[in-house]
Amino acid sequence: MNNNKSKEYDVIIIGGGATGAGTARDCAMRGLSVLLVERHDFATGATGRNHGLLHSGARYAVTDHESASECIKENMILRKIANHCVEENDGLFLTLPEDDLAFQSQFVTACSSAGINAEVIDPDLARRMEPSANPDIIGAVKVPDGSVDPFRLTLSNALDAKIHGAELLTQHEVIGIEKEQDRVVGVELFNHKLKEKAKYYAKVIVNAGGIWGHHIANLAGVTINMFPAKGSLLIFGHRVNKMVLNRCRKPANADILVPGDTICLIGTTSEHIPYDQIDNMFVSKQDVDVLIREGVKLSPSLATTRILRAYAGVRPLVAADDDPSGRNISRGIVLLDHQERDGLSGFITITGGKLMTYRLMAEEATDLICKKLAVNKQCETAKIALPGSESSDHSLKDASQKIYSNASIAQKSALDRHGSLAHKTSNGGSNDDSLVCECEGVSIGEVRYAINELHVNNLVDLRRRTRVGMGTCQGELCACRAAGLLCESSEKPGKAKDDLANFLQERWKGMLPITWGEGINEVQFTSWIYEGIYGLKPDNN
Repeated sequence: MNNNKSKEYDVIIIGGGATGAGTARDCAMRGLSVLLVERHDFATGATGRNHGLLHSGARYAVTDHESASECIKENMILRKIANHCVEENDGLFLTLPEDDLAFQSQFVTACSSAGINAEVIDPDLARRMEPSANPDIIGAVKVPDGSVDPFRLTLSNALDAKIHGAELLTQHEVIGIEKEQDRVVGVELFNHKLKEKAKYYAKVIVNAGGIWGHHIANLAGVTINMFPAKGSLLIFGHRVNKMVLNRCRKPANADILVPGDTICLIGTTSEHIPYDQIDNMFVSKQDVDVLIREGVKLSPSLATTRILRAYAGVRPLVAADDDPSGRNISRGIVLLDHQERDGLSGFITITGGKLMTYRLMAEEATDLICKKLAVNKQCETAKIALPGSESSDHSLKDASQKIYSNASIAQKSALDRHGSLAHKTSNGGSNDDSLVCECEGVSIGEVRYAINELHVNNLVDLRRRTRVGMGTCQGELCACRAAGLLCESSEKPGKAKDDLANFLQERWKGMLPITWGEGINEVQFTSWIYEGIYGLKPDNN
C-alpha cells in the first residue's frame, strides 16, 4: 500500500459529479491545494443522469420559492460562464385541456416573486413558436429555460480546477476514512486500474458523493438520512422540439420535454428505492409506458418518433435529522459541518440540490472550508468563465463561426462541444477531420484530443467527452473505430476487445427496455456485426 503522508493537501474532495468538480474548481481558484477523487469517471452519478435542463426555476416557483430563486440566479450565471455547455432555447409551460387553467395565474405570480420572467402568451402564438406542441393547448407561458450538457459542464469545472493546480484521480474509490481520535485526516483509496490501495491526507475532507455520500459518511462513523429516489427518462432519436416544453401544473411524472444536442428527452418519474439498489439502476416497462403516455400529451409527434434508449438516475434526497422517517424530504442544498453536528472535525458533506445549483453548492462548501482553514479569499466562480467559454459575450464563438463558415461537420461539431478549445481537435493531420462517428460528427482529431487531454480511460469515458455512440446508431458503426484509436494510446492494447464489449453492453442496457418493432432489427444487426464478423462475445459474468 502506498502511504502519501509526506504530502498533506488542504482539501480532498470525494465525488466527481458537478458538485465535486465545482468545489474542486472553487477551492483551487482560492489558492488551496486540492485532490479530487472519483471511483469511476466524471459525471457518472446523478449529474449525468438527468434532463440536462437549464432550469429557469419556474418548475419550482409554486412549490419551492427558495429553489426557484436559486435556479434563476444560477441560470443567468451559467449562460455567461459556461456558454459552450448551454443552449439558450427558452421554454414553454403549456396548459392542456385536462389541466386547471386557473393554475396559470398562480404560476406566473410565483415566478415573478422568485425573479423569473414568465410571460403569458396566446396559445396560437405558442403553437407557431413551437410547432411540436400539442395543438389542443389552452394556455401557454414563456420562461427562460434552456438545455445544458452535464458531461461538458462537469469536465470543464474539473479542467479549470486542474489549471489552477488541483490533482484529479478518476478510477479511485474511497474504501476507508482515516481518523485520529475525533478528527478525519485522510482517505484510503482503491485504484481500479492498478488494483492497488493508497492513503492520502488533508486538513479537510469533503463528502460530495451524491447519493453515495450516505456510504461515505458511514465510513467516517456518522449518519446521513438519505432517501434514494429513482427517476427514469427516455431519449428520442431526433429533436422534435426546439424549445423546452413543460406542463403548467405542480411537478409530476413525465412533464418536461428537453431538446439537447441531436436528440430530445422526456422525463422524469419518481420512485423511492432501497439504498442497496442504487448501483443497479434499470427502467421498467411501467416507467416506459408512463413516459410515453404523458410525453405524447406535450408533443403528439413523440408517438411516432424512434426511441433510442432509456436510463435512470438517483436523486440524493436528504431527510432532516429530526425526521428519520423521511416525511419531510429536502430537495434543497444540504451543507453539513460534521464538527458541529457530530463532533467530528475535518469532515463536511455537501449534497442535495440540483445540477442547476452545483456552482452555488460549491461556493457554500468552499466558504466553509476556507473558514476552517482561516483563508480569506472571495469566490470568483460566478465571474470567471470556464475553459471553452472564456468570452462571455460570445464574440470568440461568433468569430470562430465566421472562420468555420465553410467548415466541415467535424469542425462545427467540435466548436459546439468544446467552444474556444475546439482548435485542439485538429493538429494539422491529414485525417484529423475524418469522422469516427457520423451521427454526432466526432472526428479522429477530437477523439485523440479527448484521449490525450481529457482523462479518458475507456470507451465509456470517451462517450461522455465526445458523444461517440450517443447518436442514432448507438455505437453500432463507430464503436469499433473509436476502440481502434483508444487502443493506439493504451499501455495494454490487449484490453481493447474487452473495453469494446463493455461499451456495447452498456449501450444495450439502455436499449433493452425500449426494444420492439424496428428496434429489434437494429439490435440484431449490431449483434451480427460484432458477434458474427468480429467474433466479439458478451461478458456474462
